[in-house]
Amino acid sequence: MAIAFQQARFVTSAFDLSQLLPDVGLEVAFAGRSNSGKSTAINCLTRQKGLCKTSKTPGRTQLINFFALDETRKLVDLPGYGFAKVSKELRSHWGRALSGYLLQRDSLKGLVIVVDIRRGIGTLDWDLIEMVGSKLALHILLTKSDKLSRSAVKAEVLKARDQLSQV
Repeated sequence: MAIAFQQARFVTSAFDLSQLLPDVGLEVAFAGRSNSGKSTAINCLTRQKGLCKTSKTPGRTQLINFFALDETRKLVDLPGYGFAKVSKELRSHWGRALSGYLLQRDSLKGLVIVVDIRRGIGTLDWDLIEMVGSKLALHILLTKSDKLSRSAVKAEVLKARDQLSQV
C-alpha cells in the first residue's frame, strides 16, 4: 500500500461538477477550513512534498484536485471552506460544487476532515459532518500539532474525542 501512495500522481482539476473525472473506482477526499493543512496532509501521506501545492495564504486550493494512487484509487484535495480572500460568488460556487461532489459522487467512499488543532472542530466542520451523515467513512485529522506544547496537544485531542463521541 505504501508504494501506491508514493507513486501518486496528479490527474486533473475540476472547477465544477461537469468537469469531474468519470464516477468510477474509489476516492477519499480531504476537506476542511481554508489553510487547515489538507494539501500538506496529502503530501505527507504520499511522501511527495510537491504533489499538492501549499501556501500560507488561505484559499490557495480553488479547484477539486484528483490524484491517482493506481488505476482505481484516488485522493481528492478539495477547496477549503470558511475564510479565504475570494469573492462571494466564488465562495458560493465552491459551496455548491463541494456539496454536490460530497453528496452525489458514488465513487467517494471516505472523507477526511482536516482540522487545525489550534482552532478545534468548528461550526463549519460540524455542518459537514452532519451533511455527509453515515453516507461516508469519516475521519477527523488534527493538524498543526507542532505549533502547540505536548500538554496542549493532549488536551485538544481529548476534547475532540469527547466532542466526537457525542455524535
